[in-house]
Amino acid sequence: MRVFFQGAFYFYKQIISLLSASANHFLPLSDKNSSSQRKHWHNWHRLPPSWVNPLLILVWLIVGISLRLVNLTAKPPWTDEFATLVFSLGNTFLSVPLDRAIAPDILLQPLQLNPAASIGDVIHNLATQDSHPPLYFVLAYLWMKLFPSDGGLVSLFAARLLPAIIGAASIPCVYVLGRVAFRSSLVGHLTAAMMAVSPYGVFLAQEARHYTLAILWVIGSLTCLVIATRHIQNRTPLPIWIVLFWIGINALGIATHYFFTLTLCTEVVVLIFLAWYQLQTSSKFSLLFSPPWRRIYAVAIGTCVAGLIWIPTLLENENRGALTEWIRGSRVGLDWLNPIFQALGTLIAMISLLPVESSQALVVIPSGVVMLTFFIWAVPILLRGIKIQLQHPESRMMIQVLAGVVTGAIALFFIFTYFLGIDLTRGARYNFVYFPAIVVLLGASLAVCWHPPQEWMETEQGKNRITSIGKWGINGKKAVMLIWLMGFFSAVTVICNLGYQKYYRPDLFVQLIQQTSPTPVLIATTHKTYVHTGEMMGVAREIKRANSLQNPLFLLAHQDRDPNASTIALENTLKKLPRPFDLWLVNFHAPVAETVKTCAISDTQSLPTVDGYEYELYHCQ
Repeated sequence: MRVFFQGAFYFYKQIISLLSASANHFLPLSDKNSSSQRKHWHNWHRLPPSWVNPLLILVWLIVGISLRLVNLTAKPPWTDEFATLVFSLGNTFLSVPLDRAIAPDILLQPLQLNPAASIGDVIHNLATQDSHPPLYFVLAYLWMKLFPSDGGLVSLFAARLLPAIIGAASIPCVYVLGRVAFRSSLVGHLTAAMMAVSPYGVFLAQEARHYTLAILWVIGSLTCLVIATRHIQNRTPLPIWIVLFWIGINALGIATHYFFTLTLCTEVVVLIFLAWYQLQTSSKFSLLFSPPWRRIYAVAIGTCVAGLIWIPTLLENENRGALTEWIRGSRVGLDWLNPIFQALGTLIAMISLLPVESSQALVVIPSGVVMLTFFIWAVPILLRGIKIQLQHPESRMMIQVLAGVVTGAIALFFIFTYFLGIDLTRGARYNFVYFPAIVVLLGASLAVCWHPPQEWMETEQGKNRITSIGKWGINGKKAVMLIWLMGFFSAVTVICNLGYQKYYRPDLFVQLIQQTSPTPVLIATTHKTYVHTGEMMGVAREIKRANSLQNPLFLLAHQDRDPNASTIALENTLKKLPRPFDLWLVNFHAPVAETVKTCAISDTQSLPTVDGYEYELYHCQ
């Protein structure tokens, strides 16, 4: 980690000087005759202008991939990642026996490489047992064939490496989006720089899930939307290749994650706004049938066809309701405010996230104070940057388009939450649908900070007459550096598992069992879906890695509608096991069996709580 920080700070010194030198080639919203803009730091002025942009993109890419690869396997996988591992291997959770005691190796069997599995098996298992489209899982199936097993199981490093690489690929892609939207390399570079260190981006990239691939498609679709907006403004036809590319990107996005359709819905809202705006300025309804609009209608038709393909799969999936049960539920009192704070927290964490999730108050309080101070200082600066961009005709429409995507997506989240009873704000990862738009808006605002217009500059009275953009004597470039550094340290917070912490900590739970149970153990849980199988897989995997427990056993007591079914399964299993043993009831949501009452319950109040694992301990002698 020390070497990582040394390398990171070396890169930081170099990229600041390179960005300053390259700013001479793209100077939006600034006075090109300013002597400060003619300065070339160090020896970067010796570089040919055509080299500057690729070098900077390479730097952002190196920073981004480094952050995404550090501690890649340090955090244990959780239930959703186990789903990725199992389905990407062409395996199924149905092979795990229920209602009887099984050894860890049997529980972990779906994580073993399966040479006989095919892409057809991957698609079939997803269609019948999961609620996601297959594109990412097929890619992961092909990817993981390139890596050997790890202790007889699929390599977690291989599984997480794929989304990390795809997440890093979003850095140059979002540069293109920023540059195309604002016709400014400076906006593109600052957008890419913030994407590289975004704690939210790093969080998604370090999970063996499909969200980074979905983000790539969101970036591509938004880029097409930006290009289409320009053609609508200029009343010129959208090129055929853009039409086909846009349809293809949208089709791939839907095939990666169904929530990509939320991004498409926000684009529809933006296009409706553009149509209304054009009618207000010209009052000719026939404009809606002009060449640019006709080709946009073609994109809409093609995208609808690509989406309708998945409707039968969704309707035939019997597990869809059970797998999404966790985002449904009733609210009482102040619970109605939770979605608002959850949405706000995710927005904040896209830029800054210090260790406010720590269990130690001495860490939480200073981190919270620093974050609060940072946002009190940064938010007015960023909002003013957006306001100045809105004052320029060449950038006003793009700000409105991207802001429309963001506000439209957040509005859809609240509609699903408050009117349909599906709380999408509970899953921070679902905000991928508008995350790139946030980063581009941030880059556009920071570009104004980097070269602030004369009317924004405030001269503080003092001995050195410091030129600043705020009330704290910090000039524009330093403000950008501080905001980027906050993002960098926030990314470090995530890779150290101090922010966006894992929902499940099987490593800590296994340590607790090792310290508490000198006898053989039976770990029992109620089972409804593969989510509960994944919870126990996490424990079994850590037991296999530790290799210190004596003959541990697992019981997945299936529970459909009758909770007593799990109780009966536990009762029958306990009668067959030789004593003594320790019984750990973990996330066991059923009446306690009579046989359990013959065991001595342990006082768990003195034992630590473990994230994701609510437990009771019984000593059966």
